[in-house]
Amino acid sequence: MAVLGLVSDLRLPGMDARRRADQYGACLEQVAWADRVGFGRVCLREHHGVPDGYLPSPLVLAGGVAAVTSSLTVVLQALVVTLHDPVRIAEDLAVLDLMCGGRLVVVVGAGYDRREHEMFGRSFGRRPADVERAVGVLRRAWSGESFEFDGRPVCVRPLPYQDGGPPLLLGGTSAAAARRAARIADGFLPVRGRGYDTYRSAVLALGRPDPGPLPRSAPFSVHVAEDPEREWREIGPACLHESNAYAALAAASGLDTGFRAYPDVESLRASGDYPILTPAECVALCDELGDDGRVTFAPLVGGLDPDVAWRSLELIQRRVLPFVRARPDSPAGYRVSVAA
Repeated sequence: MAVLGLVSDLRLPGMDARRRADQYGACLEQVAWADRVGFGRVCLREHHGVPDGYLPSPLVLAGGVAAVTSSLTVVLQALVVTLHDPVRIAEDLAVLDLMCGGRLVVVVGAGYDRREHEMFGRSFGRRPADVERAVGVLRRAWSGESFEFDGRPVCVRPLPYQDGGPPLLLGGTSAAAARRAARIADGFLPVRGRGYDTYRSAVLALGRPDPGPLPRSAPFSVHVAEDPEREWREIGPACLHESNAYAALAAASGLDTGFRAYPDVESLRASGDYPILTPAECVALCDELGDDGRVTFAPLVGGLDPDVAWRSLELIQRRVLPFVRARPDSPAGYRVSVAA
């Protein structure tokens, strides 16, 4: 059956610190639950300066995830390396991989929000070069060698749990990003599948093993409810907030990420991007996607009340998991090509 996963970006409109602390606590409780019941992975995201408090520190949260789990693959999807010093990131990721016991996967992102780069004093136009430079630094740092970087002596200790470090995938949408991933990364994770065929062809042209087709996946996030009609009235506004917020980010950057702004919940519902399924429909979806499929749940979507989120997760445990033999995830499975 499919790999089941959680995704968290910790959006929460408003400035109430107590509510936000409760949300972070709920996130860790949900991740621990997912680990116990047999989910395969958890994905953590990164953005900065977003009014609704979108998660800016996925490495910090991932440390908390590592502390409350023992089997979930922890996927940073994506870590915007163009905003950070690559030597510092090499150290942080090495420690995190040790905390996870080798369960870490890193999706390297160039970022697409110009304002974020301005906030950190980084060049927006240098992003492709900065991605290549960061990946090179990470690999050299995790080899155990001492080297110079920008005239600085570098020696990263301790080394990661995984030999050579956690898998490094590249995210992106363009053909250039796909070809870059074929050259320097362990895999490519495109936005909504865009550019994957280019990536696969580039890998083969370099004489490397065929990474195979992109695993099939469900729409952006799935929610399970006994009565989807009633649930849409309750969680629809949170889904609408998330979709429109993503669309606004993309529009400001002039990038097509597949997210659109919708005028109301009914329009979003018609798009199919945020399906609310009955337990039987969710079981059927997992069966349809097959062993390599992926189904992702975002229980705290758009700042959703944790009590509402738990209602869905508990229903998954009672009415979906008994009929779904979820396939465990593994960091090794993300090493789909051998980088130069």
